[in-house]
Amino acid sequence: DVTPQPVNTEGLKPLGDELLEENPYRGNELALEIGASAYNQNCARCHGLQVISGGFSPDLRYLPRGKEGDQWFMQRVRKGATVNGVTKMPAFEELMNQEAIWAIRTFVESKYEDD
Repeated sequence: DVTPQPVNTEGLKPLGDELLEENPYRGNELALEIGASAYNQNCARCHGLQVISGGFSPDLRYLPRGKEGDQWFMQRVRKGATVNGVTKMPAFEELMNQEAIWAIRTFVESKYEDD
């Protein structure tokens, strides 16, 4: 099933309608748990289990850290990616609120390779 799945963010601090530029859930255990489930439902089929890409899609463990990476991640998840008219990643902005996206970012960051 490649249909994007909704994410239950119950229990996370609501963030409001204005998009944040940095991940407010960094280090939050509940966000990590929610993000892991959301990643497995929506991202793993292309970006790999445990965020280890098999080469088909970018390996998310190597995204920039901090604010720069946060902004890129939020934009890409919300808007998706189209290359030469072909959808490479669906847009999730109609399905996921920013709480869900930041929770996924929290999970992805937990899998970063050490420098």
